[in-house]
This record gives sequence, structure tokens and C-alpha cells, in this order.
Amino acid sequence: MDPALAAAYARCRALHRRHGRSYYLATRLLPAGKRRHVHALYGFTRYADEIVDRADGLATAERARRLRDWSDRFLAGLAGERVDDPLLPAVLHTIEVFAMDPADFATFLQSMAMDLEVRDYAGYDDLLSYMEGSAAAIGAMMLPILEPADRALAREPARQLGLAFQLTNFIRDVGEDLDRGRVYLPRADLEKFGVTRADLRAAADRRAASPSIKDLIGYEVTRARAHYAAAAPGVPMLAPASQACIRAAFHLYGGILDEVERAGHDVFARRAVVPHRRRLATVARCLLTPPGTPVGLPTARAPRV
Repeated sequence: MDPALAAAYARCRALHRRHGRSYYLATRLLPAGKRRHVHALYGFTRYADEIVDRADGLATAERARRLRDWSDRFLAGLAGERVDDPLLPAVLHTIEVFAMDPADFATFLQSMAMDLEVRDYAGYDDLLSYMEGSAAAIGAMMLPILEPADRALAREPARQLGLAFQLTNFIRDVGEDLDRGRVYLPRADLEKFGVTRADLRAAADRRAASPSIKDLIGYEVTRARAHYAAAAPGVPMLAPASQACIRAAFHLYGGILDEVERAGHDVFARRAVVPHRRRLATVARCLLTPPGTPVGLPTARAPRV
């Protein structure tokens, strides 16, 4: 492999290992020849996210310029130009190898641009419009690597799994998103439970959720579970060698919701993290599950008292 391309894949793998621990662990269940391509997709999405969220001290206009410049380099690479970038050659190579649809990547980049301007969402349909790029498109990107028998049939469950993962992150990271000036839980949902943005800020500051906020989080957990249920039939559709990976990711991310429920839906007292031993047990169980086995859905967890 060309040294620059190998270095780009290595950079993507490092980003994945550092920032996506549960997903990285699940990816290790894929055949070795496919792992680097999943790392490339993760690296692409993570780097765009870092431009938007982690360019400390930079004005919105400067972050928008950096995202636009990086997107232009990506599009130039898709057009066949040689790209001078430490990360993009890996994702461009992955797109070429699997004949991926560039439209999914364009939709993703549009959602990243939205994050620079949009601070909240009126209703769930509005949030879904954002997540179409930030989450559902990523599920669709993965399909060529995972090789379902019928890609058209598997596309909707893959989209739903992307939505489930994204909403899980939004539930867990309410406090972190507030620090970035954003609230991803829809305003209509906050109003339904009598919660204001100021209430969320106060709960984050005191590291304890009020009863109304806990009810709000419980409602969002139920909504996320519905996306997992819609995604579950897609796992047995994948190539047998791909099923353990996605089955593990399904349960590891769903396990974050289990931890939220165990904490009584208080996402401010501590960050919801699946314990390391439980993650390893989940991966082992998924590795031993015969291909084609339906994905079991969890039941609601009783909170700690």
C-alpha cells in the first residue's frame, strides 16, 4: 500500500480507538480486511465533528471556513484529484473499493454545517431532518462493507440503527451539548414535561436532574428504543462475517440506555458508561451467537434506589 494511504488509515484507526471505544471494540469482530474501512468512515465523520465542535476558541465563521475547505478537498478527491490531507485518502479509497454512494457523504457534511448555526430543534421531525445526515446516512455508508444479501432491504434498518446510536448519544450527552450551546432534545418535548433550557443548565451545574427532567429523559429513552427495535431485523440480513460486529455495537450502545435507566434517568449525576467487564462479556456473547439469530431487545431497567 502507498505509504501516504497507509498513514491515512492509521490515523483513522487512532481516532476510532481514542474516541469510539465501544464501536471500536465491536469493529474488532469484523474480518481483518474490512476493519480499516470502518475506521476510515469513523475517522471521516469524527474529523468533521472536531472541526465543528473542537476548534477551541475559533469563531463560528472560521470553523465554517475550515469545514468548507475540508469538504472541498474531499469533493475534489471524489472527482479524481490527488488530495493533500492526512486523513481523506483513506475514506476516498474506501469509497472507491466499495462503490459507495457519494450522496450519503454530502448529506452528512450538510448536517455538520447545520451544527455551526442551529442551536435547537422545534420538534422531533426537525431533529430527524438533521439526523438524516448526521446518523442515518452513516448507517447507509456502512452497508457496502457489511454486505447484506439485499442491500435495498437492509438500508432502512441500517438507517434506523444510525438514528438509534445518535439519539443515545444525545440522551447521554445533554450536559456536554449544553456546554457547546446546543440542545438536541426537541423544544416540543421539553415543553411537554415543563422543562426549560435554563432548567437543563441548572441541573448540569448542580449535577442532579429534577423529577421533570428525569421524566423527559425517560421519554427520550423510549423513543430511542423504538429506533433500536426498527433496526434489529437488519442484523441477520448482513453477511455472516459482519453480524457479530453489528450485533455487538447494537448491544453496546443500547447498554448506554440501560445505564441511563439504572441511574433513574439522571444523566447529570455521572456519565452513562457501560462497565468494561460488561462490554467484554457482550462482545464475547455476540461472537458466539450463530449468524442469522434474531436480535433480542432489552426490557426497561429498574433504577437504583
